[in-house]
Amino acid sequence: MLDIRRIRQKPQEVVEKLRTRGKEISIDTLLRQDEERRVLLAQVEEKKALRNAESKKIGTAKKKGASEAEISAIMEQMRAVGDEIAALDAKVAQLDSAMEAFLMTVPNLPHESVPVGADERDNLEVRTWGTPRHFLWEPKPHWDIGTDLKILDWDSAAKISGARFTVYRGLGARLERAVINFFLNTHIDSGYEEIYPSYMVSRAAMTGTGQLPKFEEDAYKVDENTFLIPTAEVPVTNLYRDMILDGVQLPIRHCAYSTCFRAEAGSAGRDTRGLIRQHQFNKVELVKIAKPDQSYEELEHMTVSAEKVLQLLGLPYRVVALCTGDMGFSAAKTYDIEVWMPSYNRYVEISSCSNCEDFQARRAGIRFRDNPKDKPQYVHTLNGSGVAVGRTVAAILENYQNEDGTVTVPEVLVPYMGTDLIR
Repeated sequence: MLDIRRIRQKPQEVVEKLRTRGKEISIDTLLRQDEERRVLLAQVEEKKALRNAESKKIGTAKKKGASEAEISAIMEQMRAVGDEIAALDAKVAQLDSAMEAFLMTVPNLPHESVPVGADERDNLEVRTWGTPRHFLWEPKPHWDIGTDLKILDWDSAAKISGARFTVYRGLGARLERAVINFFLNTHIDSGYEEIYPSYMVSRAAMTGTGQLPKFEEDAYKVDENTFLIPTAEVPVTNLYRDMILDGVQLPIRHCAYSTCFRAEAGSAGRDTRGLIRQHQFNKVELVKIAKPDQSYEELEHMTVSAEKVLQLLGLPYRVVALCTGDMGFSAAKTYDIEVWMPSYNRYVEISSCSNCEDFQARRAGIRFRDNPKDKPQYVHTLNGSGVAVGRTVAAILENYQNEDGTVTVPEVLVPYMGTDLIR
């Protein structure tokens, strides 16, 4: 959620930054509400000062021997002032509710370093790693490889669950599990603390990280107040909801494996085959809680952490800085890591690493202070895929396929797999 003070102080800059994200949002009503609210708050303070003064009059009057009628008149005036304060407080509460409802729908402002653009075509390539493999035969897509090796069972998944689900069998299941453990161990060794979060969270948790209210159609709802998680970012970030952290603790770095659930509303016709876009998928998530002056350095480190596992797997990839029009709702800056997929003959997103600055922290009430007497400040929150497991399995199957139909297991996964070949 944006800081109302920033909107109040630089309204035109806010509007222009939102416009670079493709959002034509009027803040005129918000500013009028903000002005009215501040006027009302000033009136409340005046009324409270008057009530305090009248309260003191009672003690003075009693000492001077005032009659019951005189004291009763003062108390009646106090009650009237109290009623006026209650009425003003109610108006302030209505304005607070209206302003918050509006701010909950407004995306984060892009950082000044984010390239301006309309969509993914305007993203900026930052770097590449590895060289895409040249095949001496026509490489197969991972869905055909998985079917031929009997390790990915699309038909059974469709029978028991529907479209966009997959059943892993045999060495396919073991490969998925191997990738998860490899990712977790690598990130833990790099200084991340492992969290195993719950898969169901409250409406408040989903609101705190920005999934609600705007993207409720993309979420799997258990009941009116409970949702299946779209990413471990939600439960892990919300571990610190409504807390004031000791600055000595920061930055906090977590990694978390979870299954993720997404309705994928609006994605009809996109990546309908294979593991790229599923309703249920596994992911190892990276989450950081940092001081504002640390967060962009931590974003670079997080991106390098996500890159490291792909380098160890020997999978070619590139890093792109997302433009203003392609970033997620809560992000101030995002790097996407895209892995090379031979069947697509292009790079495909496998990780997004984002700095949300204080956008989520304001919604979730996560603050810190360095000293007990300091005024609490909002933290900056960061999240990134470290990385998506199903897409990694797809990339391994395609990049490590052999002409005879087998798949070579990447060297770093052999200890987890117990074999160097999937046949």
